[in-house]
Amino acid sequence: MAHRFPSRSVRAMAGASFKPQHLDAILNDAQPGVFFEVHAENYMGAGGPAHAALTRICERHPVSLHGVAMSLGGPDALDPDHLARFAALVQRYEPALVSEHLAWSSHADVHYNDLLPLPYTDDTLSHVCAHVSQMQDAIARPILLENPSTYLLFRHSSWSETDFLREISRRTGCGLLLDLNNVFISAINHGTSADAYLAAFPLDRVGEIHLAGHDTQADDAGLPLLIDTHDRAVPDPVWSLYRRVIGQIGPVPTLVEWDADLPDWPVLKAEAHAAAHIMHSLSAMGRRHVA
Repeated sequence: MAHRFPSRSVRAMAGASFKPQHLDAILNDAQPGVFFEVHAENYMGAGGPAHAALTRICERHPVSLHGVAMSLGGPDALDPDHLARFAALVQRYEPALVSEHLAWSSHADVHYNDLLPLPYTDDTLSHVCAHVSQMQDAIARPILLENPSTYLLFRHSSWSETDFLREISRRTGCGLLLDLNNVFISAINHGTSADAYLAAFPLDRVGEIHLAGHDTQADDAGLPLLIDTHDRAVPDPVWSLYRRVIGQIGPVPTLVEWDADLPDWPVLKAEAHAAAHIMHSLSAMGRRHVA
C-alpha cells in the first residue's frame, strides 16, 4: 500500500506537543530534531486550517496521535462515530504512535472535560480489555495505553494499577505509554512512592514516555495536591524519574506535553532536546560500560 507521508522512525527520539501557533516557527527551523504529538479530537473535522497545518507537519516530521476522549473505561459501548473518525485519522496521517488513556470521560450523552479514574476490579478489567481490543481492531494496529494521574482511590479495587495495566497489555497485545508526570502526581497525592510504582511497572511493555509540568496546590487538610496541568516546564523530580527509567530500559520515544500557557517554540524545543540529551547520554554511558 502506498504511503501518503515518508516513513520515519521515532526510536530514541524526543517529541513535543504540536500547537498551530508554532507552525511558522517549526517550518522555519532548519533542525527541530523532534517528533510531534497531536490530540486526535482536534482534527476530527473534515478539513480546514487545522488539517492543512498538520499535513505540512507530517510532510517533514513523524507524528504521534494521542486520543483523549475514547473513554475506554466508560460504562457504555464505545461511540461508533468517534471510533470511525479516529480510525480515519490513523489512515489519513499514518502516525508513528497511537495512544489513549486508562480512564473514562463520557456516560450516555454526557461528555466530561476530564479523564476520570477507574476502580481496578475484575469486571473493569474485562470491560477495558474489550474496548481496547475494539479500538485496535478498528484502527488495525496496537495502541499504547497511558497510566492516569489520579486524585482519589477506590476502596473496592482488587488490583494494583501496575498489575492492572500489565494484564490489559497481556490480554490485548497493546503497549503502554508511561506518563512519568502522572506517576509523580499520583504518588504525592496518595502519599505513596513513585519509585515503588516504577519498580512494579511492566517496563518491558513501554512504547513511549510522557513528560509534563504540573501545578502544586493544597487540599482541605493543607496537604500537597498536584494537578496535571501541562502548563509549565518539566520539574526536577519528574526528570529524575525519567533518568531512572531510561537508565534501566534504554531509549524510548519521549514526548514533552505542554498544552496551556504556551511558551515560544524555542522553549518547548529545548524541553524536548533535554529529554533527547538524557536518552543519548545514558545510552552512551551504557555502551562504554559494556565495552
